[in-house]
Amino acid sequence: MEPNKATTSLNQNTEEELLRKQKITNFILYTFLIMLAAVCLFPFYLMIMYSTHSNADIASSFLYLPGTHLLENLSRMTENVNIFRGFMNSFIIAGGSTALTIYFGGMTAYGFSKFKFKYNTPLFLFMLATMMIPAQLSLIGSYRWLGMIGLLDSHAAIILPAAANTFAVFFIKQFIDGSIPNEILESARIDGAGELRIFHRIILPMIVPALAAIGIFTFIGSWNNFISPLVLLFSEEKYPLPVLVAMIQGYYTTDYGLMYLGVALSVVPIIIVFSILSKRIMGSVAIGAVKG
Repeated sequence: MEPNKATTSLNQNTEEELLRKQKITNFILYTFLIMLAAVCLFPFYLMIMYSTHSNADIASSFLYLPGTHLLENLSRMTENVNIFRGFMNSFIIAGGSTALTIYFGGMTAYGFSKFKFKYNTPLFLFMLATMMIPAQLSLIGSYRWLGMIGLLDSHAAIILPAAANTFAVFFIKQFIDGSIPNEILESARIDGAGELRIFHRIILPMIVPALAAIGIFTFIGSWNNFISPLVLLFSEEKYPLPVLVAMIQGYYTTDYGLMYLGVALSVVPIIIVFSILSKRIMGSVAIGAVKG
C-alpha cells in the first residue's frame, strides 16, 4: 500500500506541475496576443481621435484623446462633397458586386466541379492562371469594351465585372468537391429535376458557408476599391466613398482633420462588419482546403 500511495502522490505532483506550466504558458501567450492586438488597433484608434481635432491641433502635437471639432470637420466636409451620397454609392457597388460574385461564382464552380466535360481541367487551370495577372493591367481593356457597350460612367461598369471572380470560383469549387456527393445530384436527376433547379434548390443551400466567406471578402474588397471607380466613373454624384475621400484630400491639402475624418468614415463600416462577422470569416477560411 505504501508504494501505491507514493506513486499516487508522485502522479498528483506531476499533474500539478504540468498544470502550473500550462497556466504560465497560456498567460505569456495571451499577454503577447493582447499586446499584438493593441499594436494593430492603435493606428485605427489614432485615426478616429485625430478626426475629432482641428488641423492646427494635429500639426502642433501628438494627440490621443478625443477633441471637440468633430461636428465642425463634418460640416466643412459636407459643404464640398456629398459624403452621404458616397456611402449610398459604395453600398450599391459593394452589394451588387457581392451578389453577382456569389451567384455566378457558385454556378461556375458547380459546373467545373460536377460536369466532367472535355477540356474541363485545362480551362480551369487557364482560369486560375489569370489570377496571376494584376487587376490594374486589365483596366485599359475594361475601359475599351465598357465604352463600346455604353456602360462607362455608370455603377454597372464596376458591378458587372464582379460576375467573373476567379478566386470565388476556385474557393467554392474546392468546397463543392469535398462536401457534396454525386449521389445527391443523381437522385435529383432521377426525380426529374433540371440542372438549374438542382443548383438553386440543392447546391446553393449546401454551399452557404463558402458563399458567406466569399461574400464577406468580396464586399470588403469592393467597398475599398479605388482605382476602378476613379477610371470608369466621371460624375461626382456617382463616386463611391474612397474616391470622395481622395477628393477631400485634393480640396484641403493641409487640413488633416478633414482627411482623418474622411478616412475614418470610409473605414469604420468595414471595421464594424469585420468585427460582427469575424468568427464566420475565420471559420470559413479553411473551407477551400477541405477534401473528401
